[in-house]
Amino acid sequence: MISKKAHLREVYVWQLPVRIFHWVNAFAITILCITGYIIGDPPAIMHGTAPEFNYWFGWVRLTHFIAAFIFIINFLVRIYWFFAGNTFSRWPNYIPLTKKQWRGIFETTKVDVLLLSPKPVYDIGHNSLAAFTYFGLFLIMIVQSVTGLAMFYVDSDSILAPFFGKLLIIMGGFYPVRDIHHILMWAFILFAIVHIYLVFYHDYIERNGIASSIIGGWKFIDEHLVKEYEDEQRTKYKIVLKKEKEKLLKKEIEIKEKSRQALR
Repeated sequence: MISKKAHLREVYVWQLPVRIFHWVNAFAITILCITGYIIGDPPAIMHGTAPEFNYWFGWVRLTHFIAAFIFIINFLVRIYWFFAGNTFSRWPNYIPLTKKQWRGIFETTKVDVLLLSPKPVYDIGHNSLAAFTYFGLFLIMIVQSVTGLAMFYVDSDSILAPFFGKLLIIMGGFYPVRDIHHILMWAFILFAIVHIYLVFYHDYIERNGIASSIIGGWKFIDEHLVKEYEDEQRTKYKIVLKKEKEKLLKKEIEIKEKSRQALR
């Protein structure tokens, strides 16, 4: 747990597009799970009691479709932000490519899952385990989007209908795709339960504003950790700058060489 005497610095971690994605995603998934469960197992209801209830299931399906397209568009914007966002929201954070990330996954697993260590692992953005879990969630979102679109378009007059019809055949037919779509709904529900628990758990043990950061974007980080991060970023910047200078120098030499050959 962060000591009360520790010197903390306010760091702007989550940019506005990331925060919007998070809350739109949470809202869309909630609506999709509720309506999806009803579509998968429609409750018995007496028809004809009132005209406004005669097409209740149609409204459920329409709500599901609208929420689905919001979900997909929101996800496409987030994919763009994997490349356009700040350091904490870019794609390399979500795929463990370095020894440091794998060490972070192991250390955080000891704290969160195995409960072998009471000492939390501090990170400015997502910890490595959470980031890798989100990567898995993003893959599930892709599969859920594809299976949902396949079932939606296969009975439509859209120009996309033949494509998704072939895709359904490749994936085994309508009912296997429906089962995949339904099972992944429960994966979202399970993820949401674990995610909410861990956010408040880490907010308590780390005391750095994790829960509120997804609203305002700011976290309170130990200044030693911030300094280490800033030094790391400076080193990366110097390496990039050095490479760019080498490229420019190489280009100048090539231009001069071409000029000499032209004068001969």
